[in-house]
Amino acid sequence: MHLTNIEYIPGKNIIEHYGLVMGATVRARNIASDIMAMITNLFGGEVHGYTELIKESRKEATERMIMQATELGANAIVNIRFSTASIKAGTAEILVYGTALKVN
Repeated sequence: MHLTNIEYIPGKNIIEHYGLVMGATVRARNIASDIMAMITNLFGGEVHGYTELIKESRKEATERMIMQATELGANAIVNIRFSTASIKAGTAEILVYGTALKVN
């Protein structure tokens, strides 16, 4: 599967256009990450627990988007974007979306 955040795959021709595909996951923080975040707030620095949580969430959402595109017969997704929204305190949705295509 070709993935890109631009509107086309350089050197490839669009054969089919399947439209919008997306993948999402909703994740909640855990108590250990919250405790480390409170400590980090005192001294500054990266909250590694949250960084890993977001990284894993983006990967999962991307895999779901790819699965949807594959089911449509696509071999490329262009114009990919990520979005994050707070669902409630301590819970966030990670959404990834793009345009599914078949290219050659």
